[in-house]
Amino acid sequence: MSDASKETDVVALAQALIRCPSVTPEDAGAQEVLAVALEQVGFDCVWLPFSEPGTPDVQNLFARLGDAGPHLCFAGHTDVVPPGDESAWLHPPFTAVVDQGVLYGRGACDMKGGVAAFAAAAIDWARDHERAGRQLPGSISFLITGDEEGPAINGTRKMLQWVADNGHVPDACIVGEPSCVQELGDTIKNGRRGSLNFFIECVGVQGHTAYPEKAINPVHPLARLVYEMTARPLDEGTEFFQPSTVQFSTFDVGNPATNVIPETARATCNIRFNTHHTPTSLRRWLDGLITDITRETGARFYVTEQVSGESFITESGPLIEVMQRAVRDETGLMPELSTGGGTSDARFIKDYCPVAEFGLVNETIHKVNERVAVDDLWRLKRIYRRMIDLFFERMSA
Repeated sequence: MSDASKETDVVALAQALIRCPSVTPEDAGAQEVLAVALEQVGFDCVWLPFSEPGTPDVQNLFARLGDAGPHLCFAGHTDVVPPGDESAWLHPPFTAVVDQGVLYGRGACDMKGGVAAFAAAAIDWARDHERAGRQLPGSISFLITGDEEGPAINGTRKMLQWVADNGHVPDACIVGEPSCVQELGDTIKNGRRGSLNFFIECVGVQGHTAYPEKAINPVHPLARLVYEMTARPLDEGTEFFQPSTVQFSTFDVGNPATNVIPETARATCNIRFNTHHTPTSLRRWLDGLITDITRETGARFYVTEQVSGESFITESGPLIEVMQRAVRDETGLMPELSTGGGTSDARFIKDYCPVAEFGLVNETIHKVNERVAVDDLWRLKRIYRRMIDLFFERMSA
């Protein structure tokens, strides 16, 4: 380990990143801050801007130190969600104020604090090898997107294709998302549920409410479909996953008249699913329910779907074991393995290499007064540094 007086200041780096108001999809200079710090110790930085019609242009950064294996990648994002009512913040959201040992700012936890911590750990690792005149035991890379909080079209997915096309696929990847629940070190996310949206339109025949026999009211068959989709659990969960869930977020008719049967009713639902299901199997399940209701009511249904990600699990192996040991060594805690929560860019990375997530406590993410204890930033940096050392020891053994 390096002398403490020569360590990279993780708090200063986090502050510099937070002071760039990189509300998705704007970068606002955040990735340049990171690139400058990495280039000083020899990282090769490649800018990967991507665009697609109808979507925002996105700036992305790939950086790598070394060209040999084993190859460990850290992945994260520098874009943040909007700050909301800035007057409600104790300190302005992009000033990165440290107040009584706590760093305030949008992105402090999600996830500029995590990016600063793994970057600072890698910088110190590189400097320690340079000072000692030792050859690097492998390579470290960074996959940094500006599109995680956005539509996730011009970010990590396209970066991974570039990585594969250019010979940079890592042996393992650690995503620095805020994974911990109550204290730093309590949770590693080793998988995620899938996420699928169904946009359902039910079309009937408009008519007068006094003459329902002359109309087909779409509200009733759509309401029945909502009931059928939610009345029984999809499954009982698995060893690694909680039960899948169906949640409706909208049910709309848009009818201002009380005496008119509308022609159309619409609903939107989100399904968070475990490895018992796939988007294809869930669509077959929905189509079966619709067929029965259509046969009995005469209403017509039209469904479109949007898949945000498939469910996946990274089971115990070198990556998980290294991460757990590093956390235990630095905190004394044995982190729980969890697949709960929403989605992350790990859902794309899992197609290329083993991946797991570990980062700060997620209590204040996306909230007013997002914040992190300064001590936790330093501890997270030490954990990441321990992960780096243990990874190369394990992979070189």
